[in-house]
Amino acid sequence: MSIPVPYHRLARTDDHRWWRPVAGTLVVAVGGTALGLAVFLAFTVAAAVAGRPDGADDVPSFGPRADLAAAFLGIAALLPAALLAARWVQRRPAGTLSSVTGRLRWRWLLTCLPVAFVTIVVFLGAGLGLAAATGADTGLGDALTGWPSFLASMAVLILVVPPQAAAEEYVMRGWLLQGLGAWFRRPWVPIAVQAVVFAALHGWGTPWGFADLMIFGLVAGWLTVRTGGLEAAVALHVMNNLLSSVLAAAYGDLGLDETAADMPWQLAVVDLPVLLGYAAVIVGLSRRRGLTTRAVPVPVPGAPYIVPAAAGTIR
Repeated sequence: MSIPVPYHRLARTDDHRWWRPVAGTLVVAVGGTALGLAVFLAFTVAAAVAGRPDGADDVPSFGPRADLAAAFLGIAALLPAALLAARWVQRRPAGTLSSVTGRLRWRWLLTCLPVAFVTIVVFLGAGLGLAAATGADTGLGDALTGWPSFLASMAVLILVVPPQAAAEEYVMRGWLLQGLGAWFRRPWVPIAVQAVVFAALHGWGTPWGFADLMIFGLVAGWLTVRTGGLEAAVALHVMNNLLSSVLAAAYGDLGLDETAADMPWQLAVVDLPVLLGYAAVIVGLSRRRGLTTRAVPVPVPGAPYIVPAAAGTIR
């Protein structure tokens, strides 16, 4: 009788060899960088042809919104690279990066999104409130930008934030967690390592910002293993980036100067209980809805896992 396989072990197929995660990581890094560079060059060439002036990077630019879109789409380019690495290098269905069902469980994702929305609203509200109470400059007293500028920024954000956030989840909580999971039976080392890498890739801003990114990575990684897929982590990441960017857009400060690594201590302190609360709610919902969290391996070429359909299972 086959033993059900948790999410972090889905790369441990009959075709697994020790070198496949290493080779696949090179494909993700090189392929994603190449695709991201292609996106940047496309924006730059288009701006040059249109006769646009140089931007902050001393290359022709359509402005801060276009620079943000190019940067986010450049990150989003990592997503197809990760899917191709799973399929070509590890010889498993690319959908096993999404979940134990071999695909993204859209109904479960849509269930997680409103929970993530409330979570980030609480985080931003409490964090900014604490910052104001401790005398920090929140910028909320600054003049708001006009509606045309705000709506233009929102249109860009809605288009580029979801693929950017999803790509980071597919690479960190998907590819990296499963790649390490092919070597480690227990999930704790893969969860911890991907959290450190996730924080490091955002750069070093403040110790609080780095610690918060670590905690985010740990919670997102644990939820991914616990729920058998990336949906809960993707929902939280999308809402975090989108709502944070909406605030910046409202004040006409939409740019790339600061990241989560620059987070002040007030927001970091608030974020820990908020993230734990999100995890508790998501786990409770997954249990109530009978979410499938493990896969059963079967010896069928090209389809190493199968999940029996069950009443009440969200896919």
